[in-house]
Amino acid sequence: MIELAIMIEGQNGLNWKRWQRIALLIEELGFAGLCRSDHFTNGAPPDLDSLELWLSLSWLADHTKRIEFGPLVSPVSFRHPVFTARMAGAVDDLSGGRLQLGLGAGWQEREHHNFGFALLDLRSRFARFYEGLEVITHLLKDDSPYTFEGKYYQLFEVSLLPKPTRPGGPPIIIGGNGTHQTLPLVAKYANEWNAVFLPPADFQRLSLRLDTLLEKNNRQPASVRRSLMTNLTYGRNDQELHNKLKGRSKPEMHTRGLLVGTSAEIVDQVGELASVGVQRVMLQWLDLDDLDGLEALAVTVLPQFK
Repeated sequence: MIELAIMIEGQNGLNWKRWQRIALLIEELGFAGLCRSDHFTNGAPPDLDSLELWLSLSWLADHTKRIEFGPLVSPVSFRHPVFTARMAGAVDDLSGGRLQLGLGAGWQEREHHNFGFALLDLRSRFARFYEGLEVITHLLKDDSPYTFEGKYYQLFEVSLLPKPTRPGGPPIIIGGNGTHQTLPLVAKYANEWNAVFLPPADFQRLSLRLDTLLEKNNRQPASVRRSLMTNLTYGRNDQELHNKLKGRSKPEMHTRGLLVGTSAEIVDQVGELASVGVQRVMLQWLDLDDLDGLEALAVTVLPQFK
């Protein structure tokens, strides 16, 4: 059965008041999880509140009991992988083993330029991501002293203590749709592949490609969970949906893999995703103050998938 989680954009005005209200509501309403982006800004002004990722996850870990949570995704371009591994292990322990560690290479040019982070060209960016994944996975999973001498990171006889209570640490999510760079990294390192904005047929095609890559890495296809992050435009009735669409075409949005509709329509669209192997869908909820809409979604849609 497919699970429904909520994804919010941390750079879209997220502050402590909004984060605390949303996190507690998601826990109460019965969604499977809550994830958030790790950004400083959007690609264009105006700049809005942007709550720091790991501080927000630490609070959530200590103030919720049930939901899974994590970054979707945290770029290795922002933090040295040793810090990411160290914080991830600690937050996972604090939550009782509920962190899902989403990792990425980085992509948003404006924030990297403005805040002085090196984004690198695409090839170098993925080479750095590969090294970051090597470091993070080893530090979380292996007890032996570790030496790594790469182009971007160098470690010498290090151990990360204390080790996470959960064997192997939090599961690693790698997000993206790329067949040349992303899917091979998923096949080697990830516990979960998170596709982004894909219609059902495209998701199924890439999922089958991932199966082949996993088998080449001597891994069973079932060992990697399949999820999808996509935008949701939801209306409690036709008039509210019409107002939110602002003239956009529902069929055109569907072709881009976006979910749009009233409750019954969303149930049908989520069912289509389940039929092609999506095990969890992260619904991108952009209006951080529309808590009534979240509650209506939970009351009318969630029970159809339990």
